[in-house]
Amino acid sequence: MSYAEAITELNAMVPELHTLPGEPRRKFSLEEFGLLLTALGHPHRRFPSVLIAGTNGKGSTASALASILAASGLITGLYTSPHLTRPNERIRVSSPGNQNADNPDFQDISDEAFAALYAQVHAAAQQLIRAGTLARLPSFFETLTAMAFLHFAAGPVEVAVLEVGMGGRLDATNVVDPLLSIVTDISLDHTEWLGPTIADIAREKAGILRPGGTLVTLPQHPQANQALGEVATELGVRGVSAAPYIPPIGVAGHAVYSVEALGELIQLDPPLTGAHQQRNMALAIAAAVELALSHDFPITSQAIEHGINHVVWPGRLERITRLRRTQPGETDNWPSWVLDVAHNPAGAWALRAGLRGAWDDQGPQTLIFGCLRDKPVAELAQILFPLFHQVIFAPIHSPRAADLKDLLAAAEATGTPARAADSVPHALDLAEQATPFGRVVVSGSVYLVGEARPVVLSRAGRLP
Repeated sequence: MSYAEAITELNAMVPELHTLPGEPRRKFSLEEFGLLLTALGHPHRRFPSVLIAGTNGKGSTASALASILAASGLITGLYTSPHLTRPNERIRVSSPGNQNADNPDFQDISDEAFAALYAQVHAAAQQLIRAGTLARLPSFFETLTAMAFLHFAAGPVEVAVLEVGMGGRLDATNVVDPLLSIVTDISLDHTEWLGPTIADIAREKAGILRPGGTLVTLPQHPQANQALGEVATELGVRGVSAAPYIPPIGVAGHAVYSVEALGELIQLDPPLTGAHQQRNMALAIAAAVELALSHDFPITSQAIEHGINHVVWPGRLERITRLRRTQPGETDNWPSWVLDVAHNPAGAWALRAGLRGAWDDQGPQTLIFGCLRDKPVAELAQILFPLFHQVIFAPIHSPRAADLKDLLAAAEATGTPARAADSVPHALDLAEQATPFGRVVVSGSVYLVGEARPVVLSRAGRLP
């Protein structure tokens, strides 16, 4: 099977979470997924892992922890979702000897390995279906999760950091027996699957806890705190607070700050911008310290500092400027760009705070926006649109994309001038023309940022 064929078959599975009204929803079962993993030789049992759940910040926390582990010289697997440009981004492994590198050297799974593992998982599932053991093929996410487990086991990686896809209790990643369970900030999202309240969602996230295990988290919404605490108490889970690794009140979200880790003071200047990212970095540090003290991982304070200061996680308040410099006396009439995948109200508020606190750019601001129809369009608009002089709506290549009329109505309700583009490149063109000396922000959907990012990088002279 070729890579293109594997991608085509995987893409056909994407709508499975979003059935039409009146159609039965797919039910997920860890027992069924476990049968598939048994047929594949239990790859998830061949490496230690850390499991991360939450609503926002899972990917940033996962990438930061993986960066620390790689800086410690450990061959580290990193499984995240969703991807920005290619699904290969979800399955990554660090290079040996990474502790001497200036930047964490994580390699995406190759096209050849991706295709081979997809064929292996698909063949195993088909055989189970023929035998009557499984009723149907695994889902998109289950397939990719099985592929990641196989890739990490074959590496072999010394430790894997796994980001939960959605929820926790029934998520495919939850088949592992993690050394640590990390829960990031919880807010309302995917309510149709996880429940209507923050308490309901927190209980689903708490499904990644294990009897007698360890939970790394931070104080957050009272409902989330209570639900997590109740489940942790029932299971006899030991709680580890990441609060000691948050900078003092008043430290800006882009400032250098110091914390004490493993008995030494370290200087942190993380590339990820925003006060919300300081919380995510704190969770990663707390997890790294716990792995060092309770599980004898060879992690030092210097590795923590290096890993945090060199973490790579694009599309999160990511600023892109032109690489080519103008001649003396010339004016570079090209805007600064900020890309952020904020796709729910909590993410939108974090983006808003980050834009106001991180940079002091003067001049007009344009927002290129697009989102899915299952998102609270009006609420996202109220949070973000008033910050901008205009909004340009870009089409998203998804059957779940929000209707243009709903987007325009949301803009009108905020009093923000808005227009629609024919495509993402067209939206970028319009923004460049309208905002030559200001700032353009691309946000609202992972789909949108994923399509826009390589184009912006190319125009900036920074080929992706």
